[in-house]
Amino acid sequence: MQQRIQKLGGWLAGMIVPNIGAFIAWGLITALFIPTGWLAKTSLDWDWDTITGDLVGPMIVYLLPVLVAYTGGKMVYGHRGGVLAAVAVFGVIGGAAFTIAENAFGEATEASTIAPPQFAGAMVIGPLAGWVMKKIDEFLEDRTPAGFEMLYNNFSQGIAGLFMVLLGYVVIGPIMGGIANAFGDMIKGIADAGLLPLADFPIQVGKVLFLNNAINHGILTPLGTTDVQENGRSIYYMLESNPGPGLGLLGSYWLAGKGLAKLSAPGAIIVHFFGGIHEVYFPYVLMNPVMIGAMWAGGVSADLVFVATDAGLTGPPSPGSIFAYIAFLPGGFAAVGVLLGVAVGAAVSLVTGTILLRMFPVKEMDDDIDHLDVGSAMPDIPGMPVA
Repeated sequence: MQQRIQKLGGWLAGMIVPNIGAFIAWGLITALFIPTGWLAKTSLDWDWDTITGDLVGPMIVYLLPVLVAYTGGKMVYGHRGGVLAAVAVFGVIGGAAFTIAENAFGEATEASTIAPPQFAGAMVIGPLAGWVMKKIDEFLEDRTPAGFEMLYNNFSQGIAGLFMVLLGYVVIGPIMGGIANAFGDMIKGIADAGLLPLADFPIQVGKVLFLNNAINHGILTPLGTTDVQENGRSIYYMLESNPGPGLGLLGSYWLAGKGLAKLSAPGAIIVHFFGGIHEVYFPYVLMNPVMIGAMWAGGVSADLVFVATDAGLTGPPSPGSIFAYIAFLPGGFAAVGVLLGVAVGAAVSLVTGTILLRMFPVKEMDDDIDHLDVGSAMPDIPGMPVA
């Protein structure tokens, strides 16, 4: 089991690690330019909503999933596999957005706000598209007339792109959208039952699948708004936005990680904890899925502290940075409970994550994916080919 987890982690890391720099760049841009970002709090009179729509949104919805899908396709079949994967992922993005729009998670939430970036879908269709391109080229290799190689290559890739986009839109995208809807319903049911600490299990899984905005704005913020009207503060605002567990996770990579993950962790800490852009730590879990255990441990521990101290925030922290938490602190002992919960979540996640990295280390790799040993990194999944 340990070997299988490490192989799966190595395969996912091969798609994620080479693109961490792009995630951090997006995190910095987001922390600066969103309407609640650092520059918006200055005297600059810019149209922050337009900047977000023109720059921040397209990068997270399109650019980063395309990079992940391209990397997965290239791992299997070089540049041609990567190109087909980059085309195919648009079908997944569109299919998932349509499925989520049909459900819309929360009662009054716009689908455009909650549709999550399709990184999970990119990691599925990327290697699949690379394998499809490889098999098509193998089939046509001995059937291509001399002098028509470029024509056959271009048209075979274009036609394959058409069918892969349709597959993503009709099959893979709706499946990913259905998973997102299921997470939303699960979290809402747990919250309605009053078992708040247990809600951290689906919340953390949903977050690393980039469902954080859907969970926060579609489910928890409406619950928190109602709670604040009755009690003056709400714990619902902290269930997803708590920066403590993510800080501990990145700290564990800084202490016990290897290669690019270790070197990039300090920069990711700044973007996450002070900038409030949690998305920068999601790839660190995806590259080694066992690290979700650290997030669970930190999140549940923090939630128990919040419940025990009757802690809560007076408003939704956006983005979820420590500065936003301080801005919405209530008065009295409840404020101490908020900060204590953040600290406990960070400490427990740090210790747990360090232990897990010692037990299940991520394979150190160069940022050049051409040097990856795909055969050794890929998990043993029945029916899944190995290049």
